[in-house]
Amino acid sequence: MSATGTPEPRSVPGLGTVRRKNRRRKVHDVANRRKNSLYPKLSAELSALMRTGWADTERHDLQPAEQAPYAARRRAALSARFPGERLVVPSGNLKVRSNDDTYPFRPYSGYVHLTGDQARDGALVLEPRAEGGHDAYCYQLPRDSRDDDEFWTGAHAELWTGRRRSLAESERVLGLPCREVRTAAADLAATRGVPTRIVRGVDPALEAAVTTDAERDAALEDALSDLRLVKDAWELGELRKAVDSTVRGFTDVVGELSRAVASSERWLEGTFFRRARLEGNAVGYGTICAAGEHATIMHWTDNDGPVRPGDLLLLDAGVETRSLYTADVTRTLPISGTFTPLQRKVYDAVYEAQEAGIATVKPGAAYRDFHEAAQRHLAARLVEWGFIEGPAERAYELGLQRRFTMAGTGHMLGLDVHDCARARTEEYVDGLLEPGMCLTVEPGLYFQADDLTVPEEWRGIGVRIEDDLVVTEDGHENLSAGLPRSADEVEAWMARFAG
Repeated sequence: MSATGTPEPRSVPGLGTVRRKNRRRKVHDVANRRKNSLYPKLSAELSALMRTGWADTERHDLQPAEQAPYAARRRAALSARFPGERLVVPSGNLKVRSNDDTYPFRPYSGYVHLTGDQARDGALVLEPRAEGGHDAYCYQLPRDSRDDDEFWTGAHAELWTGRRRSLAESERVLGLPCREVRTAAADLAATRGVPTRIVRGVDPALEAAVTTDAERDAALEDALSDLRLVKDAWELGELRKAVDSTVRGFTDVVGELSRAVASSERWLEGTFFRRARLEGNAVGYGTICAAGEHATIMHWTDNDGPVRPGDLLLLDAGVETRSLYTADVTRTLPISGTFTPLQRKVYDAVYEAQEAGIATVKPGAAYRDFHEAAQRHLAARLVEWGFIEGPAERAYELGLQRRFTMAGTGHMLGLDVHDCARARTEEYVDGLLEPGMCLTVEPGLYFQADDLTVPEEWRGIGVRIEDDLVVTEDGHENLSAGLPRSADEVEAWMARFAG
């Protein structure tokens, strides 16, 4: 400070030269400035001030990510499927939520699987070698240079959104050569003679830079899903982390039930989300927190309804780890802590159906077996209760139970909550289970509030039970076994933790 209490002028190297050059041009426009910005002009003096005095923060202590050797093996498997062809797998771009606000970025799962990277605007390229195989490299956004105003004037500049890795840092972490992504489109366009496949719908600029065929591109995306059907040891470890955090999140929710009664479903949604953010990246999908008749809506995500004693709460939620692997678990809970006789009757039927489905999960079994076993059981119960016309086998063959069961009984699980969705049908729903596959078993019964084909007291009851299983060498492991499933176990668990 000066004696008068005003700050002394800072000495900025090179600032005098800049001032002399700009005496007649005191200000210039900020590139891509927002309309109605409070700072529509940027002085040369401020520009010079901002470019100086920054420490070197390059990190030389980074080690390869734990996932890196697994990702290398996955790239090798993909390479073997497409000899002589260039493969482009983008990570994706930011998407606008409103005006200049974007959604939190979530990279394309196939890119994550092959690189372990989560950066926006990136791309993995497998370049074919003349002697066979591929050279893999990764396009990345480099750090913003302090030699111009880009690092602090843009909405997505580093000084606004946080430090990115340098290209050298990314190379060490990913175990891949990394290139400047701003040259990617030009690089790809300059070598149009190379047979190329790209994952479409992820990065329009890169897609426009290559000449490809829609059918061949679709085959690449199918192959990326095929590769994720069997999880490696590292992936299974991540899924265990996701499920363990999810179990704790469900316990948190049970402890907050009394406060939710005084507010709404959103209190419970927020309770689970807190656990997901604390221990992972976020939730792996929109949480379904459905009380009362909302439990009959398969994908209820408004979560703004009342939580009333005497009703059921259907909670379908999963924590996504920081590596982006997600759990997917459902429990249906009596808000008062005890099932009514009718609620227990429905719950027991779903529990028995899930038991029948889980029992079929083993190596060599058809993927469809767990679905068919669960659905046959529910069809028999619905015939027994007089809600559909029997005999039970006929009802199942005609799919009559679907009025009340709605959906299939499970799906693959991994980086996506509905993982491997583009895998070839013969490898997925028509395929056989193998050790390392991870899937959900989630039968349910849903009696809609306006369904006049069932007695009034049944209307508005919805029950689903979902667990995450991994196929082992001799059967299966229920990753979510830490949460109780039978009606008696649920009631006892809630008695311990319910607030």
